[in-house]
Amino acid sequence: MYSWGDDMQDWVNPNAYRFDAARAAARAADADAAKANGPRAYHTRHEPVLELTDPSKTVRSESANPLIVAVDVTGSMQTWPAEIFDRLPLLYQTLSQYRPDLEVSFVAIGDAHCDRFPLQVTDFSKGYALEERLKGLYGEGGGGGQARESYELFAYFVAHKVEVPAAAARAAETGEKPFLVLFGDEGFYPEVNAKQAKHFLGAGFMKKVKSDELWRKVLETWDLYHFRKDYDQGDADRQIRAQWADAIGEQRIVRLPAKERAVDYAMGLVARSWGHFDDFRGNLGARQSERTVDAVANSILAIDPAASRLTSGDWSIRGK
Repeated sequence: MYSWGDDMQDWVNPNAYRFDAARAAARAADADAAKANGPRAYHTRHEPVLELTDPSKTVRSESANPLIVAVDVTGSMQTWPAEIFDRLPLLYQTLSQYRPDLEVSFVAIGDAHCDRFPLQVTDFSKGYALEERLKGLYGEGGGGGQARESYELFAYFVAHKVEVPAAAARAAETGEKPFLVLFGDEGFYPEVNAKQAKHFLGAGFMKKVKSDELWRKVLETWDLYHFRKDYDQGDADRQIRAQWADAIGEQRIVRLPAKERAVDYAMGLVARSWGHFDDFRGNLGARQSERTVDAVANSILAIDPAASRLTSGDWSIRGK
């Protein structure tokens, strides 16, 4: 379990890496808060903390570096969500030293056709305050078993209920968009169900919206990458990947070899984009074997950075 602060005694090579000195005081404050609140534990609950996760709200970040971390929490994901969320301190403390104004919003995704809480969204926050937000999420573990979850409902939320004015202004000036990382294994429904959007998101009257169109709208603002756990070894997995490739482009889909490496892949991709890949590699090397470091680094370096510059107007070249 990764902790807040500079304690790295349980890393493989704890003396091989140091977080930046500039944020030492902030990390120490987070570590003190964690100590005061006792051991980290995501208590078993039967529903989310609705005041923290209600998807009918609008979430807003004034940071130029907001980050959305969305995770499919249905049954087919097994224990992957817990492994991803357990690395919260590592993710935040690593990336915030590159961009100190980093703010994170967590999202849990289910299936609106059968789950009670198919979309849970936290406000953007930073530091140890993220711990409270994360504990408000509920891993329902449901899903309908039809190789589809309500990712399109999430896309609708991002397109219509997330405000990031500072990041959008920077993107308009420099072309650098904020990151959205999505962990999952299944496909999405081809259209947004208007009744579901109204019930769960508080959306008013809406015309029929195709999911592909929503993903393209999301890509206008966000540098989206879909980190995929294999669904199976057969036709279903190939069909799911093809659907995502048609929607967001092949280069934005990253196959995950193991749940323990999921957050490393996302951190490495962001670190490379922000010009800190060597530091990230040192971070990973202090925690993992050289073989693992090489595997993760090579996979990240194989991702075409030009993919992040695609917009809906460039869709004729997607997947290349």
